[in-house]
Amino acid sequence: MKRLLSLLLASVLLLSGCSVNPETLSFECMDTFMQLSVYGDKKTAEAVRDEILRLDALFNANEPDSQVGKLNQSGFVEDADVFSVLEGALKVCQSTDGALDPSVYPLVEEWGFISRDFHIPGKATIDELLQHVDYTKIALNFNRVYIPEKMKLDLGAVAKGYAADKAKALLAKNEVKSAILNLGGTVAAVGAKPDGSDWKVGISDPGSTGGYFATVSLHDKIVATSGSYERYFEQDGKRYCHILDPKTGMSADNGVVSVSIISDNGLYCDALSTALFVMGAEKAQAYWKTQQDLPPFDYILLDDTGKVYVTAGVELTLTDKEKYEVVEVSDK
Repeated sequence: MKRLLSLLLASVLLLSGCSVNPETLSFECMDTFMQLSVYGDKKTAEAVRDEILRLDALFNANEPDSQVGKLNQSGFVEDADVFSVLEGALKVCQSTDGALDPSVYPLVEEWGFISRDFHIPGKATIDELLQHVDYTKIALNFNRVYIPEKMKLDLGAVAKGYAADKAKALLAKNEVKSAILNLGGTVAAVGAKPDGSDWKVGISDPGSTGGYFATVSLHDKIVATSGSYERYFEQDGKRYCHILDPKTGMSADNGVVSVSIISDNGLYCDALSTALFVMGAEKAQAYWKTQQDLPPFDYILLDDTGKVYVTAGVELTLTDKEKYEVVEVSDK
């Protein structure tokens, strides 16, 4: 994750070409490094940082005193932000038929992606834990969240996107017209650059540390990327990434290397980047063409053969046109 963000920070700032200096803040949060570049006053930039830190303190599943930590221990919590982020996440869970499921967390733990004690769980262990993976059993009611016994949630697939949405709202309230927010794999481009041109954001090259395979032009949009190269381990010559298929409990293994989602809504961007990764290229394309449950979005999907699936609304520039093959995805 830090590798991806370091790339995004470099690519966004180097490609921005702005002559006006922004208020820039860097900090660690949500298990990654973040940077905010706000074309406004320092106080507003600090308020955005503090809001993201506040959300991290609520959502961190690894902290027993966080709201999500308390939910996982007691099965109940009353909190407006936890309620809101899960309300949005569950819409994506339902729309994607469970390709996203925040209750897969105990399996992520079992695989060692939290402790870094990596191993492939046995079938009996996976089957046992899968009995408690079911987003339909998460109950929401007037800022209250309920989960059944033995279920545990993690909001990692949606937290940065939700934070991006809250940050954008705070910037709008303070009349900031231009900003670029790098939140560890989720980048919010607020408005355009001060000179009126689009932001250029680099998409990480899985095979090159610090490099990127493409850039995408953004104007008042959010892009979120999920990739198999962010957190993984190798055993017997095979790579196992941290993105698990909630239906099988296994590391997603369908040829997808990364998925980037572009939309107005950060939470949906974040959630859909994980869901489409789990679906695979063919199902992702079919879903994009037919889904009507969520606001419109575009995507960039890179597979392990070098094919780059790009929907019609994306302005993408490849860094090496000979290395990658662009496959245009249309709704026809």
